[in-house]
Amino acid sequence: MPIYKPTELLDFLKDLGINPKKALSQNFLIDGNIIRKIVSSANVTSDDVVLEIGPGPGSLTEALLETGAHVIAVEKDRVLGQSLERLRTEGRKLDVFIEDILTFPIEQYIKDNHPNKKLKVIANLPYNITTPIIAQLIPQTKLFSSLTLMVQDEVARRFVGKPNTPDYSSFTVFLNFYTTPRYSFKVSKNCFYPIPRIESAIVTLDLKEPPKVSSTDAFFKMTRTSFEHRRKMLRASLKELYSSELVTQTLVDLNMNPLTRPEDLSLQQFIVFFERLSVNKA
Repeated sequence: MPIYKPTELLDFLKDLGINPKKALSQNFLIDGNIIRKIVSSANVTSDDVVLEIGPGPGSLTEALLETGAHVIAVEKDRVLGQSLERLRTEGRKLDVFIEDILTFPIEQYIKDNHPNKKLKVIANLPYNITTPIIAQLIPQTKLFSSLTLMVQDEVARRFVGKPNTPDYSSFTVFLNFYTTPRYSFKVSKNCFYPIPRIESAIVTLDLKEPPKVSSTDAFFKMTRTSFEHRRKMLRASLKELYSSELVTQTLVDLNMNPLTRPEDLSLQQFIVFFERLSVNKA
């Protein structure tokens, strides 16, 4: 049953005796074309193992299963999670977990069940916890090969932001450290039931081997701190971590403008700046 169609979806939810929960940011896709485009953007094949986060009624889950992929569906809503069992038919590979993805032991599950496989993640994320979920998943480059995500459109544009643009942020730097982000396509709010207030987009994060830095934690602390006052020059925005004189001298040593702001630096320039700053501070 194609439950992405509005009439069928409403009948399905009525039969379950539920309505979309605002607290769980439940807005369900009602556009089959968008579902097919998501599967295509993630390049899902029969050889893949897919971790689907927040499958909801299962319209995307069904499309993923039709490719022959093995789908691991993690759904927090108990009623919707139990309803996914209807898709576990002969010849289909589906595991359903009624869990919160932030506490689900995915690393142990992969180790026990797919030790030689990198999973693809596909998710229609609750927008209020998009950042924590991504921050938890993308450093695990040995577990995942890509994340294809439905997120708020303005968030998607920040994911792929370039230096010297308003969309560029410390989280953009973080994403570029672990992934190659690409904006796939915009999704109208009219493609959901109920209709959300904002437009959405599909973005794909292709995971890669991260660059080497002397301290990952210190590096990201430096980038986050620098962007807390993004319009200030680095010598001012980083003053709680380094003296203005040290920052200025480091920029001069690297033939960079002493008036440089955080939004001016690419990932590679941030890395070079951080490593020289660490040496100069020692």
